[in-house]
Amino acid sequence: MTSTLRVLPFVAAMAIIVAVSNVLVQYPFEHLGLGEILTWGAFTYPVAFLVNDLTNRRFGTGAARRVVLAGFVIAVALSVWLATPRIAIASGSAFLVAQLLDTAVFDRLRGQAWWQAPFVSTLVGSALDTVLFFGLAFSSAFAGIDALFGMEDGSLAFAVPFLGGQAPLWVSLALGDFAVKILIGLAMLAPYGALLSVLRPAPAVR
Repeated sequence: MTSTLRVLPFVAAMAIIVAVSNVLVQYPFEHLGLGEILTWGAFTYPVAFLVNDLTNRRFGTGAARRVVLAGFVIAVALSVWLATPRIAIASGSAFLVAQLLDTAVFDRLRGQAWWQAPFVSTLVGSALDTVLFFGLAFSSAFAGIDALFGMEDGSLAFAVPFLGGQAPLWVSLALGDFAVKILIGLAMLAPYGALLSVLRPAPAVR
């Protein structure tokens, strides 16, 4: 059984990344005219997949799931304090489902080329995370969540120009967010590859 102390650094890193991302996702990236399709959170959140994959590589799926669950609890608690309840609910739900999917996909591809498991798992997890998070956090369909906590509607459902037509702002933000997650996911292959010799699989991990 993996010692709790051995995975604490991964838990702490996961909680910090998600909490920071929950705040930054509320702020559009106003540079290069990308304010309507991108938020600052898109640049930080993909690092969570790197933490998950490194935990999975070193300690296996059981430890990775424990890190995800611990990070989920801590991140939601911090998010309730740092962001709105609706953001916290959306972030927690998307985080939990997407990270568990990432864990399963990574394990399935563990024996393939070194880059396949982290990249494919991040790609699939990021897609699901984006759909769940932006759908829950900003779609008008879930505006009632804010009302339950006596808060104003945080919906970003109003239309903006997008690809020659009109789209809800949250949809354009989600697409921009996903594109950046993939780019950051590709960039995260560099530190993952650099740490392969340091974080070798434990004896019990195949």
